[in-house]
Formats: sequence, C-alpha cells, structure tokens
Amino acid sequence: MPALKRAAIDEFFRRLCVANPHPQTELEYSNPYTLLVAVVLSAQATDVGVNKATRGLFALADNPAAMVALGEPVVRDHVKTIGLFKTKAANVIKLSQILLEKHGGQVPKRREDLEELPGVGRKTANVVLNTAFGEPTIAVDTHIFRVSNRTGLAPGKDVEAVEQALLKRVPKTYRLHAHHWLILHGRYICKARKPDCPACPVHDLCDYPAKTLAGE
Repeated sequence: MPALKRAAIDEFFRRLCVANPHPQTELEYSNPYTLLVAVVLSAQATDVGVNKATRGLFALADNPAAMVALGEPVVRDHVKTIGLFKTKAANVIKLSQILLEKHGGQVPKRREDLEELPGVGRKTANVVLNTAFGEPTIAVDTHIFRVSNRTGLAPGKDVEAVEQALLKRVPKTYRLHAHHWLILHGRYICKARKPDCPACPVHDLCDYPAKTLAGE
C-alpha cells in the first residue's frame, strides 16, 4: 500500500476532527494513577471488560497507597475476569509500591520512569503521557497498526515503525488527538474482518483494494 500524500493526510485528519472534535479514551479513570492502572490491565483485554473490573476496584483504591493497602489477593479478585489477571494484579501492586517509594505516590511524567514500572511498556507509557499529561504521543495498538497500513496513512512493518511514521506524517495541529481518532476509527469503522467502508468519512482518501460496499 503506497503512503498517502501530505494533502490527503491533512484532509484525513480534518474529517476525523469534524466528526469527533474531542476524542477521549473509553477506559474509565479519575486521575493519572487510575488511568495508568487501567491501561496496564487493558493489555490483551477490551476496554469494556476492564471498566467492569475497575469500577469496584477504583471505588476502594484510587491511589497507590490505598491499592497497596488492599493487597494483591483483593486486587486479583477484582480483576479476575480479565485475561492474565494474576500477573496483572501483581504488577498493579508492584508499580504502586514503586510509585510510593520513588515518586512520592505520583505518576511520573517522564517516559523513562514510566517504562521502569512493572507491566508498563512503550505503548502504555504513550497512552499515559498523551491522555493524562497532554503529550502529543501516539500509542500504536493493533487498531492503529491496521489503520495506518491499510489506508496508507503511515505504513510500517512493526508497531515502532508505524509510530515513528505517524509522528513524522501527522500534522502538528492534529497530533495531540491522533491516537484517539485512529483507535476509535479502527475499533468501530476500519475493523479487521469487515471494515465499514460505506460509513467511513475518509473512504475516498484510502486506496484499500478490498473495500466493502453498502449492503454487504
């Protein structure tokens, strides 16, 4: 798939912006800490499933000290409906302890500090930096990887290549919200098995050869 030209990229994001001027994550959170925990729990899980699990958990503990006080068994019981829940519960307790010991109970704003936390990789750090702290980062998940390659927006062989391509190609005007626009586009319109091309606001900018037609 050839990469889109600059004018097409500008129009691509202009339309996504018109359709959804203020895109937001679908994870439920109340502060940077609960966002961090939710994103850690969301690996290989749906936002809907994570939200169901965290409503009760965050009602009991919305800060590192309270989470550590709950203890790993209680956390594990709250998130047992999520895949890999035992490992994730352990990571939530460990990262909470590190936040208390090294960061005064606050979520750090530096990528390097975030990536040192258990269960936090580059994608999770990017989500926290973008959503909690307003950094123009782009976290490439399976949806964004698919949309970027399928449309020609930012082709790349792996997630890091796509991330770097997006950072170069997305206009600065739209970079802050690009992550959310693309993930929502991939989740609800440019779906993996059957993209809803007739409902796509950027269908004419995309050269995907297997576009679906109305009524399919």
